[in-house]
Amino acid sequence: MNVTVFGGSSPKEGEAAYQEAYTLGQQLALADHTVLTGGYIGTMEAVSRGANESGGAAIGVTCDEIERFRPIGPNPWVTEERRFASLRERLMCLVEAGDAAFALPGGIGTLAEISMMLNQMQTAAIPTVPLILIGPAWEMTFKTFLEGQTEYINPVHATLLHFAPDVETGLSLFVSLTGQ
Repeated sequence: MNVTVFGGSSPKEGEAAYQEAYTLGQQLALADHTVLTGGYIGTMEAVSRGANESGGAAIGVTCDEIERFRPIGPNPWVTEERRFASLRERLMCLVEAGDAAFALPGGIGTLAEISMMLNQMQTAAIPTVPLILIGPAWEMTFKTFLEGQTEYINPVHATLLHFAPDVETGLSLFVSLTGQ
């Protein structure tokens, strides 16, 4: 199964967020899943490294626009690079290529990735797949949004999001949702 992992570029080796991302990549690879990430630093690096060092595949989805914004190449633990010209194409690859997705803590880019995936599932542009958001901040963010916009959001669409306080709980939820 291909599992997309969204997350921020800020975590560094030695930090708890980096270790959590590493563990997620490691556990997914040990269960014979392929991870897809944005391919660069932070969470993307940690997930790729965890998967790679556990003998799994780590696909890095990269793009020219990001490298013009931040001159950096794919992290060394990417086993396959899928390169695009634009951020939009990169985002759509990450959203469409996953049979499931996790979102670790992150910023505006991670929020955009979650929102795009949710929107694509809501409109049936892609099949409904597990979308598991890790950490209390995502649950608080989406709870506030969903409760504040009830007249605009079908309650069924809110059920497309799954929340877990940490990676361990997220992985258990993943197994219960996918049987894998």
